[in-house]
Amino acid sequence: MPNGNHLSPKYLSPNSAAVDHSHYSPKLTNEDLAPTRQQTWSWYNIFSFWMSDVHSMGGYVVAASFFTLGLASWQVLSCLLVGICIVQICANLVAKPSQMAGVPYAVICRQAFGVFGANIPAVIRGLIAFAWYGIQTFLAANALMLVLLKFFPALQPMTQSHWLGLSGLGWICFGLMWFLQAMVFWHGMSAIKRFIDFAGPAVYVVMLALAGWILYQTGLSNISFTLSSKTLSSGEQAWQMLTAVALVVSYFSGPLLNFGDFSRYGKTMGEIRRGNRWGLPFNFLLFSIVTVVIVSGTQSLFGQMITDPIETVSRVGSSVAVALGLLTMIIATIGINIVANFVSPAFDFSNCSPQKISFRTGGMIAAVGSVLLTPWNLFQSPELIHYTLDVLGAFIGPLFGILVADFYLIKRGEISVDDLFNATASGRYWYRNGFNPKAVMALAPAVAIGLAISFTPSMHPVANFSWFIGVLLGGGCYRYLARHDRVASPDMRYAGVATAPKE
Repeated sequence: MPNGNHLSPKYLSPNSAAVDHSHYSPKLTNEDLAPTRQQTWSWYNIFSFWMSDVHSMGGYVVAASFFTLGLASWQVLSCLLVGICIVQICANLVAKPSQMAGVPYAVICRQAFGVFGANIPAVIRGLIAFAWYGIQTFLAANALMLVLLKFFPALQPMTQSHWLGLSGLGWICFGLMWFLQAMVFWHGMSAIKRFIDFAGPAVYVVMLALAGWILYQTGLSNISFTLSSKTLSSGEQAWQMLTAVALVVSYFSGPLLNFGDFSRYGKTMGEIRRGNRWGLPFNFLLFSIVTVVIVSGTQSLFGQMITDPIETVSRVGSSVAVALGLLTMIIATIGINIVANFVSPAFDFSNCSPQKISFRTGGMIAAVGSVLLTPWNLFQSPELIHYTLDVLGAFIGPLFGILVADFYLIKRGEISVDDLFNATASGRYWYRNGFNPKAVMALAPAVAIGLAISFTPSMHPVANFSWFIGVLLGGGCYRYLARHDRVASPDMRYAGVATAPKE
């Protein structure tokens, strides 16, 4: 393979046109789940993936909120950098097995959970994306509605009547955003790759232009990197810094878990690491600085701190500038929605029934379900969305911990690619009737503890650390239960096995 993997003579690279998938079980295989022959993504494509993920309205609000914690600017920037470096390390860890085998997250889960047990983590991740897809589509629809009302004030009456909690104009905007995203997705991963290559840099242009406009209006002397008047004790500062680090990791935990859906297309692990390095620490820190310039400037310019980028852009004097800014924000939201919340359920639901549910069908199931969820009602209830995300988040940490522990500590960086698609008792990942009881037993208590933390009011401050707690509990428990299954030697070689390259 191009990345220097040590392979047996019977193993062929996913890039090879000679790969034969005819012996794979139809219960586990379709064109989208089989090892890809298109490992063509460079570091820039991975960099653009993270740019689209970071440069969302949610990312803007999260970055801006850290500067209101009462910490000094250097403390906030240190927290952001530490948090995003943790994300970078975890992204590199979770990327390797998918890049080696050329398969998505749902298929890699078969190594730890069993060929049929993998549907458990796949469906969990798919449902998380399910909810977020609808919410992000609703946010993009809101931005579009602002553009339309700016240029066509006569549409205002259409915002008065409501059906199922959404106005007539809201339904039109939501439907249009839903359709545009579906069109990009329908053209496959090559179209998604081209879209995110454009979306990420485009948002930077708008953000830098907005920051420049605010600096011009207010002057550099009116920009402060400390946006809070709070005075914290040393202990409070330390706690807030730890909380900020945890929130950064938690914010990216969803796309981090299924990063293999994209790393499977990477040319080499070196390219992926380079893309992660530029797309995470460098990109996120620069984005955060630009964000605080904009947010701090709104305090001086408008007399109030505005953390919603849509509202900030809408207050720019020029109608053309407002339209361009909001349309770019819409593009950014479409970008993150596709990479974080459309691709994942497409592979995850396809994994449940490969012959009946293709990549496209899986994605459309999520798209239709997001409408039935009426996400605008969910988003308008802060308490409901808080508990919903806490519950969903309680699953992500344990899943990540189990997958990493299995690949690196139990399997020692080896993947039997053919056995990922073997639905017989002779397969290495058959375990017990296609399920690995040890992985399920490790997942259950870790999730239960995470849910207990989320629903216990006195433990709410600890809820921000639920991802870390879940990783330690899930990974630690699985490592103990599967200790006797550990591969005896990292130098073991057998037919159809891809092993981690020596670096």
